[in-house]
Amino acid sequence: MAFTPLHDRVLVRRVEGEEKTAGGLIIPDTAKEKPSEGEVVSVGEGARKDNGELIAMAVAAGDRILFGKWSGTEVTVDGEELLIMKESDIMGKLS
Repeated sequence: MAFTPLHDRVLVRRVEGEEKTAGGLIIPDTAKEKPSEGEVVSVGEGARKDNGELIAMAVAAGDRILFGKWSGTEVTVDGEELLIMKESDIMGKLS
């Protein structure tokens, strides 16, 4: 099943964080926080101004991004857990 977000929404796959601390300690799954870093899977066409003009999206599929801890809605697409969020929930792109 293909999923394409509408308007200014973005479909994101979480990127797992490090398994160890800087000192070499292994972090157990129960102590890990959900990562706030992800990869953009797909984007909508963008928001529209009051006059109907399209506002282009600042992110594209394949971009690595940072987002807020409580951002987005979790969904399952083809057995994979993904997030749908508004573009405004994205804090920035990683290069």
